[in-house]
Amino acid sequence: MYKYLDDFIKYLNNKRTGSAQTADSYYRDISRFITYLIDNDISSFSDVDKVVAMDYINVLRSGKITRGKISNSSYARNLSALRSFYRYLCEIHTCKSNPFTLFKNVKINKHLPDVLTVDQIEQIFDCFDLDDPLDIRNRTILETIYACGLRISECCNLLINNIDYKEMNIRVIGKGNKERLIPYYPRLNELFSLYEDKYRNKYAEKDYPYLFVSTRGTQVSPRSVQLLLEEVKLKANIPIDIHPHMLRHSFATHLLDNGADLRTVQELLGHENLSTTQIYTHLTFERLKKTVDKAHPHSK
Repeated sequence: MYKYLDDFIKYLNNKRTGSAQTADSYYRDISRFITYLIDNDISSFSDVDKVVAMDYINVLRSGKITRGKISNSSYARNLSALRSFYRYLCEIHTCKSNPFTLFKNVKINKHLPDVLTVDQIEQIFDCFDLDDPLDIRNRTILETIYACGLRISECCNLLINNIDYKEMNIRVIGKGNKERLIPYYPRLNELFSLYEDKYRNKYAEKDYPYLFVSTRGTQVSPRSVQLLLEEVKLKANIPIDIHPHMLRHSFATHLLDNGADLRTVQELLGHENLSTTQIYTHLTFERLKKTVDKAHPHSK
């Protein structure tokens, strides 16, 4: 059964459907389902009918096979994983039907993304000593994410050849292998130059393709960037938890706050649908409301 799962993940990766994080989540969700089948003496995916599927969904939602009851968003992801897996089994293998199409999606309340203020962004950047090679690398990674609104995976997967230092733009390969071109500001160019001179030339092989490398000369991982931000939060005395995607959220919000139009921000972020980008307009409006409530004399 796990062989089918491994083949499914390879199938997703070959089709470049979604991100690496999505594939990892799907693997965990479907592995949990396989464990349930084995525990209930079900040895074939074809033996899963609507009754078995219903029983599994009830157990999943009860929290008995997870660490407590799962949220609506986690449930929706599990359901999506199982539907996709069975579509694959029906298309590529011998399954006749997809039992998970019987279940309705749950309504997920979208929450506004967490963002950092411009001052907090600068507090983070000011934590790094630009005479220290490792600090130079770390500052360049974080500023690249913020300057260009990158996903963490997009940043870690940047190649040297993706950067046009003369025209000051980055070619990014995003979700679904879609390419976009993002301009950046001059200060980042100065950091790139410093990073290459003081750090990368020391640790990376001359022809190594990835831009950001570890002290072992290998590609920087998303997890290492997450850990970096956890350390920086303490140094910068930021009172909230910070994760890499907050830099991307902050990029979008700060552009809209300063007059950028929604279509431009959509293109820069690589969103397929404008509705995905519109959440930042709600966030900007909430910030305006708070400012008015705080500053207007009749609000008191």
